[in-house]
Amino acid sequence: MITTMIITVLGLVLFEIVSSIDNAVINAEVLSTMGKKARRWFLIWGFLIAVFLVRGLLPWAIIWGATPGIGPIGALTATFSNDPSVHKAIESAAPILLMGGGVFLVFLFFHWLFLEKKNFGLFGERFFQKHGVWFFATVSIILATIVWYAMKINPMLAFSAVIGSTAFFITHGFKENAEKVERELVEGKSNMSDMSKILYLEIIDATFSIDGVLGAFAFTLSIPLILIGNGIGAFVLRKLTIGNIERIKKYMYLKNGAMYSIFVLGIIMVADGFGVHIPAFVSPVVTFIIIGYFFWKSKKVLALQPVLS
Repeated sequence: MITTMIITVLGLVLFEIVSSIDNAVINAEVLSTMGKKARRWFLIWGFLIAVFLVRGLLPWAIIWGATPGIGPIGALTATFSNDPSVHKAIESAAPILLMGGGVFLVFLFFHWLFLEKKNFGLFGERFFQKHGVWFFATVSIILATIVWYAMKINPMLAFSAVIGSTAFFITHGFKENAEKVERELVEGKSNMSDMSKILYLEIIDATFSIDGVLGAFAFTLSIPLILIGNGIGAFVLRKLTIGNIERIKKYMYLKNGAMYSIFVLGIIMVADGFGVHIPAFVSPVVTFIIIGYFFWKSKKVLALQPVLS
């Protein structure tokens, strides 16, 4: 059990880092327009808010909302509880929770595959980007298929899938607006004060971390483990934001690794929602393999750059 917990935490750390690189880039660019005092405040207090309020409170609220009968303390300690009623409540709510999160992640992947700018890391990515108009048809068919089969099992399972798709489009709207505001800040077109920028960054962090929080449920439903794993990942990201973000950006295929991990984790969550048992070690191991491959691919390109230049 200890080994599984360690592998799970390591998987959460890695997934949090690679899935939040875009967020770290925005942070670094906006921080460059702020005063020294404001930057220090964000990097210290903003980190605590990011870990405990966003990556701790959000998954706890989701678990508690899905299993209100066990109470707030029960939601926090459910994984380590010996109470059979708590375990039963978590087991009954898990498929609904996982279905919504899985659909969200699958939609996120296909949006990246069809519509977002990318470094082409695998065969076929260029083809999908050329046919971006297919995105809406693809996710609509996927959602309709999932809802059709979920209705035969439990109407709440189908409703959860719809909630997952709705959450994707809502957060996507926030992300698009965030990118627009970021461009205005970096280009000096905004008169926003440093305090307003800090508030903006905290809101953006909450928005960008939703996919990381939902993806964490593919690893575990344990709030303490999610808090530890995502917290360490967030700490590493803040360190990268301070001085190494340009170096990280040179690993051109890390984003691809994050998105393919998100896709696989989404599939695992949807499958779990339908009652397919998948061992706990699968999610972290698959994450290590996928991200490891794209890290190696990025490093290979970096090694060739001096030769090419």
